[in-house]
Amino acid sequence: MAALFLVRHGQAGLLSEDYDRLSRVGRTQAAALGKWLRATGQSGGLFVRGGLRRHRETAEECLTTWREPGEPPPEVEEDAAFDEFDHLDVLGAHRADLGTPAGLAAFLRGQTQPQRAFQAVFVEAVARWTDGRHDGDYRESWGAFKARCVEGMRRVVARTPPSQNAWVFTSGGPIAVLCQHALGLSDDRTVALTAMIHNTAVSKLLHDRSRLGLGAFNGIAHLEAMGDASLFTYR
Repeated sequence: MAALFLVRHGQAGLLSEDYDRLSRVGRTQAAALGKWLRATGQSGGLFVRGGLRRHRETAEECLTTWREPGEPPPEVEEDAAFDEFDHLDVLGAHRADLGTPAGLAAFLRGQTQPQRAFQAVFVEAVARWTDGRHDGDYRESWGAFKARCVEGMRRVVARTPPSQNAWVFTSGGPIAVLCQHALGLSDDRTVALTAMIHNTAVSKLLHDRSRLGLGAFNGIAHLEAMGDASLFTYR
């Protein structure tokens, strides 16, 4: 069976007004993944990324350290099907003051534990989005988001020969949805998965174009090898 590897982006700028860029830690995580992939002899294949800046920067950092010295970087195709859902749209429908980068940043700066505060309000906002009773309040409903991610996965699978791997640099939401699709998980279990996925974690789907299964989930051997617990991040 062929393998489709799903790589979550590195840590982004949660506490800044421009979330869609890698932090210093995020760049270190992505480079560590590339070094580990080269050291363990992993094979490439088709490379795809979502259209967000954090996807592009993660792919660039990872592939720069993965390739052998003097080897040109591989072509990475962009497919917006692997973009994360609009967290500001989801938050803003729940609390209007959190619907802009400036508003969210101001809220977080006022918290003694910003990561915990964000997680609490984010869980509430996502629960509202996924319950299906307020679809008209969002630019993209939960159902539409899931359909988009699955269709992107199907396009990649259709283009991957049985002997070749594919690598997709994306976000936690699409990874959780594709695990749901492979395992038949409930929406609640799927949403819970998103909180467990480490930055730059690697998950693996196995397929033969007629069957799809989960081969691995949330792998962070590259971070464990660094021996630095500060690299184990989720946001």
